[in-house]
Amino acid sequence: MTSETQLGRGGRYLVTRYGDESVRAYVPAPLPPDPPIVFLPLIRLWEEANQALGRLDALSALMPSVSLILYTYVRKEAVLSSQIEGTQSSLSDLLLDENADAVQEVSNYVRAFQFGLRRLRDGSPISNQLFREMHAILLPKGKGEFRRTQNRVGAFVPPPPDQVMECMGALETFLHTDRPDFPLLIKAGLAHVQFETIHPFLDGNGRIGRLIIPLLLCASGVLREPLLYLSLYFKQHRSTYYELLDRVRTEGDWESWLEFFLTGIRDTAGRAVTDAQRTIAMFEQDRQKIQALGRPAASVLRVFEHAQRSPILSIPNTAEKIGVSAPTVAKSLEHLRKLSIMRESTGRQRRRLFVYDAYLSILNEGTEPIR
Repeated sequence: MTSETQLGRGGRYLVTRYGDESVRAYVPAPLPPDPPIVFLPLIRLWEEANQALGRLDALSALMPSVSLILYTYVRKEAVLSSQIEGTQSSLSDLLLDENADAVQEVSNYVRAFQFGLRRLRDGSPISNQLFREMHAILLPKGKGEFRRTQNRVGAFVPPPPDQVMECMGALETFLHTDRPDFPLLIKAGLAHVQFETIHPFLDGNGRIGRLIIPLLLCASGVLREPLLYLSLYFKQHRSTYYELLDRVRTEGDWESWLEFFLTGIRDTAGRAVTDAQRTIAMFEQDRQKIQALGRPAASVLRVFEHAQRSPILSIPNTAEKIGVSAPTVAKSLEHLRKLSIMRESTGRQRRRLFVYDAYLSILNEGTEPIR
């Protein structure tokens, strides 16, 4: 293996083997970039992104239903992130049955993220060990191991396997270095690209790489709750996303990437605030309709609260989850149907499914599978 081209901000190339081919594998330079990033043109955008995150964090502290909203937001992010990788499952598929084979990878994503968040809240740092543990949950067959063979992503060839540990070690050092000249959002943007470029696993790199962003925001205390996810933004602008990743590698153009990334943070945080406000207002409106029922209201409210967590539900599963009888659930769902809060979606007498349409409509925005 011999060195080729390009030292400096853009990294370097090494000649290696990929199957029977001789290829140029790209080894990124350690962070931070050198020459340093030109921050001045990014300051206004960075301030706007920080302000949007501040509004989102403040709203989360006031939300009466933050845990319920989080439950579905994390699942929406899992679907979107998995769709970017080619999985065709929809949010409805996941909400119907998280244990179904068709949505197993998406369910694993939810579990991997929840595991990572628990570890951070227990005091563990963001580290390569945490990435490996999360990857083992996301893709159990991979066993959470960094790759030992060469991989390829389209035309891009990540570092040779004997360079992966060194590259990931340098990334971990960067994540743990407290530098006032690297605000958190800049650090998150740099770390995401570096992880994607190293591509330390044989599969699942995109999903773990996207999870680094909310984990960093929560670990640093910028967000108390993980309400910000960029997968929808990356999905909607995926051609620009991939083009800018390539420009970092080929031209060392970190500034254009950070402009795109900070725009995504600002716009996504703003949208999350709007969606949360719409959701809270809808929950409260529907709650008032239910309270006007009088005596049945208590049982109906219990079913309604479960519907906020699971917008698609069945009578037996709901009875088991909330600890009431199936007939009580059935009567409550009939009240919700008459109030136009829930809709029976099967038209059958047995194995009926009920859908909280208005809530599912908000959640489904942007989750159409990529064709």
